[in-house]
Amino acid sequence: MPQLKPNLVLASGSATRRQLLDRLQLPYSVDPADIDETIAADEPAANACRRLARAKADRVAGRHPGAVVLGSDQLLAWRGGILGKPGDAETARRQLAALAGETIAFHVAVSLACPDGRHLDWHETVEARMRELSEAEIARYVEIEQPVDCAGSMRSEGLGVCLVDHMDSHDPSAILGMPLIATARLLREAGLDPLRR
Repeated sequence: MPQLKPNLVLASGSATRRQLLDRLQLPYSVDPADIDETIAADEPAANACRRLARAKADRVAGRHPGAVVLGSDQLLAWRGGILGKPGDAETARRQLAALAGETIAFHVAVSLACPDGRHLDWHETVEARMRELSEAEIARYVEIEQPVDCAGSMRSEGLGVCLVDHMDSHDPSAILGMPLIATARLLREAGLDPLRR
């Protein structure tokens, strides 16, 4: 009897992550993890990002025995600290004014919790050089994008690309919050290959 493929569950309610995962054309369900995402003051951004991705996968795996659960996280680091979500337009404008002309790092992590107890993990850092930005450009961007729920006020899937001079990345989708090259590789290791029937 052929072995059944495990179910795939995305441990995120992010519309952008759903759109990214849709590209792989695998059937999946969505179950947001809803974990405590508090980061200790001395926790490095890369470590926190990996920890949160795995915690999301583990939380949802407990609700879906027999499934492959995909957790992902993204954090924005700058000058040794982690930039959070601004929460309001004024804070977003201040964040972007501070970041103008600076180099920032997006840490992106993926974690798969497999039915056999394995964890398959990946982390990538995307370095971005921000453009010098005028007050008018910042105000216009914030008005259009309303990036109050985005780390560092960077809505990378939208006009956030207009704020950046250049990026260094191994995976062009990583900046959006889920590196698809790595995700496809981990899914293959877990027995879910988009190119096999």
